[in-house]
Amino acid sequence: MFKNKGTNGKNNICGENIYKLRKQQSPKMSQRILAEKLQLFGIDVDKNAIQRIESGQRFVTDIELVKIAEIFDVSIDELVK
Repeated sequence: MFKNKGTNGKNNICGENIYKLRKQQSPKMSQRILAEKLQLFGIDVDKNAIQRIESGQRFVTDIELVKIAEIFDVSIDELVK
């Protein structure tokens, strides 16, 4: 049986990087603000979804990944490295 999880048991490899980028913002960006920015792009997420992404409990779609990269002005590679 296949499992869609990394060797660390997480459902994504970008959550920790999203967390770091969010905290590096000045002023620090809250999970709610990030969710609101994604909602402006038409992506239906809330603060709880951001928390689950950052902790690796939730998968991240390619559409979400592209918009998150745009918000932080980084490449997708930087999010998934």
